[in-house]
Amino acid sequence: MHSLSCRLVWDGFRRRGEAPLPTGGRPTVRSRRLGAALRQYRQAAKLDQPQAAEIIASSQARISRIESGQATPRVIEVRLLLDAYGITDADVRAKLEELAKHSKNRGWWLEHAEHLRPDYVDHIALEDDATYIRQWQPALVPGLLQTPSYARAVITEGPDYIAPDEISRLVKVREGRQAKIEEGAATYAAILWEVVVAQPLVSVDIHREQLTAILEAAKRKNVTVQVLPFGAGALAVTTAGFSSFSFDSEPTVDAVAIENLRGTSVLEAPEDLAAYGNMFDVLRSAALAPEASMKLIRDILRSIKED
Repeated sequence: MHSLSCRLVWDGFRRRGEAPLPTGGRPTVRSRRLGAALRQYRQAAKLDQPQAAEIIASSQARISRIESGQATPRVIEVRLLLDAYGITDADVRAKLEELAKHSKNRGWWLEHAEHLRPDYVDHIALEDDATYIRQWQPALVPGLLQTPSYARAVITEGPDYIAPDEISRLVKVREGRQAKIEEGAATYAAILWEVVVAQPLVSVDIHREQLTAILEAAKRKNVTVQVLPFGAGALAVTTAGFSSFSFDSEPTVDAVAIENLRGTSVLEAPEDLAAYGNMFDVLRSAALAPEASMKLIRDILRSIKED
């Protein structure tokens, strides 16, 4: 089950009787996931949108908006559609009904949303909904592992000028993102290129604090951190950083986010998801085992203290 593109923009049109969109006028990740699942099951049942509309006594336009995440179906509508589509799996039905109940929820980051790029809000929403999060980072410590001092330093040194009060807000948002991992609400795996832990981009004190924080985070049962050694060569320099997300009890990749200079792109095509899922497995196989990775970080930390 794949989420629809996180780039959809609400057209401002809402028919009478439809559930309203969330505050901010943009579909949520939950509504897009629900819509994508209903579209997938409709197509598998070989029904078109007009036929689906008849099932819930509505219009083709409404079905289109539901399937794009721009309208929120009622639970009873979800049940009727799943009945017609032949979906009898109790777990699948319960999951989609939960999405229908909570699809308008915007999450803890709502209070910051007006100050954040829309694509960053979408990234946080994907992260917050995920049951499995995997990240490959060849340049920086991932945001989910950053200390406040490290986050402030790399944000400050970024290519764009950001006012001090906005930097504080962004640091607070990164701390909010980390709560899910700290609470054990998702299984998190990170692979870092050795340059990230061996060559500090920040002050020695901040780097030392950051390495210590990684060691502490890796002690959690739901967290795995591995280091890809320098010897991996081309594998590291030809693979840009990315995050993959799974939303079910199994770690199947449902969405991939790639950060670039101007924002975050979200991939959803099956071939893209398969490619990045495979790439993470390749990187994980080439990386040091978790225990060896932690030993490497401890050795680096010890050498920093001695210097």
